[in-house]
Amino acid sequence: MMSVAVSLIVGMLMGAGLAVSQMMDPSKVLDFLDFAGNWDPTLATVMAGAILAAFPGFAFARKRQASLFGNRFQIPSRRDIDRDLIAGAAMFGIGWGLVGFCPGPALAAIGLGLWQVHAFVAAMMAGMLLYRLFPLK
Repeated sequence: MMSVAVSLIVGMLMGAGLAVSQMMDPSKVLDFLDFAGNWDPTLATVMAGAILAAFPGFAFARKRQASLFGNRFQIPSRRDIDRDLIAGAAMFGIGWGLVGFCPGPALAAIGLGLWQVHAFVAAMMAGMLLYRLFPLK
């Protein structure tokens, strides 16, 4: 039960960070991707801050076998690049570039009540369901 409470708190903290940094605003993301026009470096600054904030946690986790709550870490061991990885990365990038949302900020923005966010989350969930029903392998 404690790990669920901690997960909720961490999720809320992440959502608050996305809101404060304005990463729930798709125009900020689209402006970051617009190198030839109205380029906005805000997303790069947010990413750099996230890396700096996460680095100590990852360094701490590398030295442990399990989390503070006893759950084993599930660190991916595969290092190969396959068709599924390339296809998934391409779909993610195309979707991100078209609408300015990725899953985390979209879920954080769902409470804003914007139809665009609801449409994106519905399409994202439909894509996950389709993949589960019809895996590429």
